[in-house]
Amino acid sequence: MRVLIVGSGGREHALGWKLAQSPLVSDILSAPGNPGLAALGRTFPIKADQTAELCALAAREQVDLVVIGPEGPLALGLADRLAQIGAPVFGPSAAAAELEASKAFMKDFCARHAIPTADFKVFDDAVRAKAYLGTREPPFVVKADGLAGGKGVIIAQTRGEADRAVDEILFLRKFGTAGQRIVIEDFLPGEEASFFALCDGETALPLAAAQDHKRAFDGDKGPNTGGMGAYSPAPIFTDAVRDATMERIILPTVRGMAAEGRPFKGVLFAGLMVTPEGPKLIEYNVRFGDPECQTLMPRLESDLAPLLMAAAQGDLARATAPAWRAESAATIVLAAHGYPDEPLLGSIIRGANAADGMDGVTVFQAGTRRDEDGQLRAAGGRVLNVTALGASLKEAVDLAYEAAARIDWPGGFYRRDIGWRALNS
Repeated sequence: MRVLIVGSGGREHALGWKLAQSPLVSDILSAPGNPGLAALGRTFPIKADQTAELCALAAREQVDLVVIGPEGPLALGLADRLAQIGAPVFGPSAAAAELEASKAFMKDFCARHAIPTADFKVFDDAVRAKAYLGTREPPFVVKADGLAGGKGVIIAQTRGEADRAVDEILFLRKFGTAGQRIVIEDFLPGEEASFFALCDGETALPLAAAQDHKRAFDGDKGPNTGGMGAYSPAPIFTDAVRDATMERIILPTVRGMAAEGRPFKGVLFAGLMVTPEGPKLIEYNVRFGDPECQTLMPRLESDLAPLLMAAAQGDLARATAPAWRAESAATIVLAAHGYPDEPLLGSIIRGANAADGMDGVTVFQAGTRRDEDGQLRAAGGRVLNVTALGASLKEAVDLAYEAAARIDWPGGFYRRDIGWRALNS
């Protein structure tokens, strides 16, 4: 099987790393890829949003499966174009990807199909939005409607903070065109978890859960980011919570999307709040989480390739439920100074191989590039993902931090408290 991976982040490196272990996979191709993916196979300098060029590449290389990593090309319809040329693709159509591309669509969909989520209203007018805030109690959650790289959510503790959030998104365009509309929703009490399920348009197969850390700095302080670390399994996500999530959230979504003519194929990433009343949906993503994927792939004992192919071909009903290692996994994200606003690019990174060579440790590359002389440099905001397996979460976290300490990168930073909720409970 020849597999083409679209994307260049740590999630894509983790998927490629796992797929390369499959006896069914003969070649790993990636576009545009990164130095980590380049070690697994050929890379091509085609950006993830260059739909026509990616389709031409898939046809020319006669790939057997295309795995689309990030949400951007899914929203642009890359899966649709690939399907038109007969290429099997893991990832939803543009119509199905609207579950992530528009938070307003997702919330309205939940209302239509009785999927538990926070009460909400959608606005494109700041005056009406602020008037609505006056009818609710803080804290407030204000979200940009469109794709904002995981950063388009502002949790406002006071009415004044909420008013400023409305102005920042609608007037100042803090999140660009993603902020042409906003969603204001009630704050849900509880603990967050990320749950993943494979879907083939009709069937859903549960995977596993993880928890991530969105804030940039220790103690959950600082701006929201795409994720500064993660761990799996998530202690809060018990078997009972998993069953309730499948019954009340995932399966109604699969049935509802099919009924609305938007059958969902790919992976559903449910961002959940585990409340006293049970799990409630915060948001949907239509791809593997980043950095959650980096914790899931080392824990997955089963062969990933046939699972992704079954989802792409509508054959999950016959697939075997995946097996998972008993060990815990922890991922630490090393980010460039200035992230998430204006990360410093180009700084030299040393010691990544030393960390990657440790037993039980894998360093997934994300925002990196390699010079002609072999020097590794920062080329993005989130740059490296140090992932470790351990018999317990504490062992995994300790090993991940030991590995991260071997990386000599003055141009980067990382949180020192990954897994604190679970470790302190």
